[in-house]
Amino acid sequence: MDTDIQNSNIRILCRKLVLPKLHDQSAEIPQIQWLIGSPFFPSPTIIATIRCINSADFSKESDDIRILLPKGFEVIGALIVKNDPNFENSVGEAVDAAVRLRKLLYGDAGGGFSEKDQMLVGGVVDLNNAGDVQFFTFKTGNVKKIEKISSILYEEQPEKYVWERGCLLQCELQIKFPVYYPPKNPKEVEKMYIRATEVVVSNLVDLKTTYIMEANGPSAGEQPVVLSGTDLELHKEMSSTTSQESKVKTFACSDLCLKAGKAISYTSIEEYADIIHVSILSNRSKRSLKPAAPIAEYYPAVEDAKVLVVDHKLEVLCYAAKDLSLAAAVSKLIIPALVDQILSMRNKILSHLLTEHPQLQPYHFVPPGFFIPITIFYELSYGEMEMKQVETRKALHIRFGLPLDRPLLRVVNAINLSVKDNKTTGSALRKGSSLLKDVHLGIPSSGVSGGTVSLIQGSYEYYHYLLDGFDDSGWGCAYRSLQTIVSWFRLQHYSGIDVPSHREIQQTLVEIGDKDPSFIGSREWIGAIELSFVLDKLLGVSCKVINVRSGAELPEKCRELALHFDTQGTPVMIGGGVLAYTLLGVDYNEVSGDCAFLILDPHYTGTDDLKRIVSGGWCGWKKAIDSKGKHFFLHDKFYNLLLPQRPNTV
Repeated sequence: MDTDIQNSNIRILCRKLVLPKLHDQSAEIPQIQWLIGSPFFPSPTIIATIRCINSADFSKESDDIRILLPKGFEVIGALIVKNDPNFENSVGEAVDAAVRLRKLLYGDAGGGFSEKDQMLVGGVVDLNNAGDVQFFTFKTGNVKKIEKISSILYEEQPEKYVWERGCLLQCELQIKFPVYYPPKNPKEVEKMYIRATEVVVSNLVDLKTTYIMEANGPSAGEQPVVLSGTDLELHKEMSSTTSQESKVKTFACSDLCLKAGKAISYTSIEEYADIIHVSILSNRSKRSLKPAAPIAEYYPAVEDAKVLVVDHKLEVLCYAAKDLSLAAAVSKLIIPALVDQILSMRNKILSHLLTEHPQLQPYHFVPPGFFIPITIFYELSYGEMEMKQVETRKALHIRFGLPLDRPLLRVVNAINLSVKDNKTTGSALRKGSSLLKDVHLGIPSSGVSGGTVSLIQGSYEYYHYLLDGFDDSGWGCAYRSLQTIVSWFRLQHYSGIDVPSHREIQQTLVEIGDKDPSFIGSREWIGAIELSFVLDKLLGVSCKVINVRSGAELPEKCRELALHFDTQGTPVMIGGGVLAYTLLGVDYNEVSGDCAFLILDPHYTGTDDLKRIVSGGWCGWKKAIDSKGKHFFLHDKFYNLLLPQRPNTV
């Protein structure tokens, strides 16, 4: 490719630029990744990267991305990943891919906030050269003039960069389409449905449509801003003229933003992003200058007709700069986003109206490694574990470079921005639960010099003696450890079952034939083997069991335990003699052999006071032999370690 290469610079916000290589992809086939940016940021700025999964059909690829990306974020280029050290060979592929996709997404004129002659980004990765990335920029109007990127700036706090400059707009709209069609000609239902959606789309820009915009939470103290269709038209006229006279007060998104200048912790988008809720009302009443009685008009059907009611539950997210006017946010972000969702839903269900009765609904996710939301349509008439849904999620995991052995995009993982007045409580309590969660966070170091810490991955709830007023002191420690393990699988969304009670655990063991019926209601102990039976029966979870003849041998298992926490990340149950513990991690020095165990002790009988639990050592690091020479694990007792395995599923 004959190019005039010059130098420029680029800002990168995403933590994972090159996605993990697909195992089932031929090394000879180049992989395309789309580079995501925003018209509200200095160009070029890369916010995220997603994989192209329809390289043979860019039309389908554009349809998918149009829904996945919130308005305000857009494809600004392409990254080619291949085994080819020749930079020049891949430049043309990146340019061609980016231009083709953008033309399908935004048209020749750009559309929205995009300019016709847009600055785009290209990238080439040679997998044979340690994954080194070479960037360049080009404009859609002159794809032969390429500027090579000589300076790359990696932002240390990308969330702060994005959300201090912008906010989220969230709009929900539920529409019922009553579609009438002649039973003798059912194909007419498709035409009537298309006509009904076209009417709704036109109503979004009707002068009688009103948009109410309010800050996130009734306690905000900010008055909602009401914009009519007339206001949007006036704003459009003002934007196209140089006149300084304003016919309507201009409100900006910043007028409804609450978090500007405040200290925020970047742990959840619901907590750190300013959110503006948009409601839509339509005034269909006609105003008459003269008093008049109500009029009813009757339109008789010319032939027999049936009615089909089609439900559309829309929910769009948009990203807007805080200095953007609310009128522009509605006209250039909210309305186009709603139109895209309506048309996308229509295209997906059009040919199935009278057969499968599809139930499509949008959900929003912030996958691991991302800090901007993405939107996914799920078909609710399928169960989440049906193969069609599993394959849909697998394709999405591949697109976002997510592991294929854990559920990250199920419905229960979706973020909820509809609930107003979201606040960070800073407590260790799980929302909707009175149980302490993740009590090990903030625990002081183990005291192992030069050790490597391997910890549980994800969240759990702390189950211990006397919890919920149930007296199991002296016999229920293994039951409590099992409950903590089940809570981990629930909170990681592998299972939706409730954490079983002691009686339900006993009933399960009786049902599988491990115990006699008299076991139900007893105070008999259970151990690691019984726990494995229950996890297999209730959750379908398999377990690995490590046996040691004496507590003195447990430090020898630290390497194996560290591997478990690094790869599986599940809590481990340690049972030995008359005691059971939950293990949350190990700190191990391979050279010296020094080690410590992060123990969550189910024998605690007090109230759920986090400070008391930590200071009392009920959750903390335990060395096999402490500074006073005391052995934590008894040398005259055997121990079984139960290592639950993650189900290999999305």
